[in-house]
Amino acid sequence: MVRNKGARLASLAAVGVLAFGALAACGSDSEGGSEGGSDSGSKADGKVGVILPDETTSPRWEANDRPSLQKAFDDAGVESVIDNAGGDVAKFGEICDSMINEGVTVLMIVNLDSESGKACLSKAADAGVQSIDYDRLTLGGGASYYVSFDNVAVGGLMGTGITDCLDAAGKTKANIIYINGDPNDNNAALFKQGYEETLKPKLDSGDYKLVGDQSGFWDATKAGDAYEQLYTQNKGKIDAVVSANDTMSGGIIARMKDNGTAGEVQTTGQDASVEGLQNVLAGYQCGTVYKNTDLEAKTASDLAIALINGDKDAAAALATGSVPDSETGKDVPSALATPVWITKDNVQTVIDDGFQKAADVCVDEFAKACEENGVK
Repeated sequence: MVRNKGARLASLAAVGVLAFGALAACGSDSEGGSEGGSDSGSKADGKVGVILPDETTSPRWEANDRPSLQKAFDDAGVESVIDNAGGDVAKFGEICDSMINEGVTVLMIVNLDSESGKACLSKAADAGVQSIDYDRLTLGGGASYYVSFDNVAVGGLMGTGITDCLDAAGKTKANIIYINGDPNDNNAALFKQGYEETLKPKLDSGDYKLVGDQSGFWDATKAGDAYEQLYTQNKGKIDAVVSANDTMSGGIIARMKDNGTAGEVQTTGQDASVEGLQNVLAGYQCGTVYKNTDLEAKTASDLAIALINGDKDAAAALATGSVPDSETGKDVPSALATPVWITKDNVQTVIDDGFQKAADVCVDEFAKACEENGVK
């Protein structure tokens, strides 16, 4: 990623600020697979197709990204169609073909893996369709632009977050493990780069010892199995887990509850999911990385309009950064937002933004924790 160390540290230190330049957006409760368009906002004479990856690796895709994208396109008066591949590579390809045949002007994808994503983007290019990689970069795909969060910074927040939790627990020496995301997801590599860079001084000094490093494949069960194996292998001597998202952290915490260590062995997460926020409030999870999808969706919508209108200056004003594609050796013009680390102290931020609802988070045994931490 093209940025200096100082800029990255400044990014990690940002709390409560999420922005693509001066852009801001509001949330939505739109539902379902849909086409949309309205008479409000700026107009663009074209159609945008969006392919979301699945409904299981993270609840964000359907609960947050779909309504955020739909609202952004509707508010801008852009015709759009949003579909979900359901984790099926064949279905992903079918949706891609269908959207290109329908005559979309811009195709936006969240790939399932770089191989199938690259095949889709290649077909789009052959058909003269401009493309945007959304959230995940398709290695070798040659997308016109990339819209996401600073994913190295996301991992960095996990690294600093778990260090803060260990410090608060008085653990200056600690055995830690990594439960990484799917190795087919380029973002997983960037997240890991972030927490590896951040924790390297602690590991090099001998304060921390890495006693496990496995993939959880964005799956709660697989992540729980990986943790259980490492827990047994290390005879229970694990002090902290860097888990790359909330879904996997939930599976790990379930195993911790089984062995009586939940709340003692802290874990990280990402996505500010309902479950993740509940685990943070309950003290099972050290924190979660919050990525406001409204901002990502608004920028993607504005960029799509610029591409439809052939406005290169507007596109360049949005994509002020760049991310290297390790396969092509080229830098992809990118618009990257700053993530925020969420602990008990600022869960309310996620609620205030409308990203999650207190009515969903503050239920059953979590109601008291919400009250104690001013979440309402």
